[in-house]
Amino acid sequence: MYKTEVYEYAVIRVLPKVEREEFLNVGVILYSKRKNFLEMRVHLDEKRIKGFSKDLDIDMIKEYLDAWDLVCKGTKDSGPIGQLEMHLRFRWLTANRSTIIQSSKVHPGQCSNPAAMLDQLFQQLVLQ
Repeated sequence: MYKTEVYEYAVIRVLPKVEREEFLNVGVILYSKRKNFLEMRVHLDEKRIKGFSKDLDIDMIKEYLDAWDLVCKGTKDSGPIGQLEMHLRFRWLTANRSTIIQSSKVHPGQCSNPAAMLDQLFQQLVLQ
């Protein structure tokens, strides 16, 4: 039997017009303290986003999401936030914000394999 551990996840969303509070799910970020795991998966369906808002700058969205990914990974070029401990990077990425890219509230769960759970959540919440 596999030992399960607590994880937390949030859905990454693009809000083409923040004031309308309409969004498209474009990714998932998952954190597990015990498994020392923090990763995100992102998929931009450009046709769907353009159907939502023709004025949206897709390249800008990609740049923002790339920056989120750098912070998530904690790479050398991820800036001061990216140099924080893993749990602090997760909290920063999932903090409430009023920008074009936001995350949902954080949700808990239990699993034995965070990478597999991230893939499952990504499939269910973004790709379907």
